[in-house]
Amino acid sequence: MRMTRKILLAPMAAVALLGAQLAGMPAQSAQMNHDMAAAATDDPAAGYQAAMDKMHRDMMAMQYTGNADADFVRAMIPHHQAAIDMAKVLLDHGKDPDLRKLAQNIITAQEKEITEMEDWLDAHPGK
Repeated sequence: MRMTRKILLAPMAAVALLGAQLAGMPAQSAQMNHDMAAAATDDPAAGYQAAMDKMHRDMMAMQYTGNADADFVRAMIPHHQAAIDMAKVLLDHGKDPDLRKLAQNIITAQEKEITEMEDWLDAHPGK
């Protein structure tokens, strides 16, 4: 019984440690891990759920400043990233050619807008 408990606790501790490390990672690294985890599953529903969960975590962790412009941009970046992540799930699993084209267009447009918002933040430090 004692040996079984140790065997079960070791993987649980490893998962907890990994979670703590991921929580402290920069957004891009965490996003890369999120993309890899979503791509590793054959279940598109799990990929969509992972994208939404990450968006909600990122948006809820945001520190609002009261500056409408900066708060808008900071909140929209994870929102757009979720759209990209969901579109990638569709490209990995979807078959409909019209939806695949739509998903690719969403990726292209949202990536461009994220870059514009990040550029705006860089041009307006301290906001």
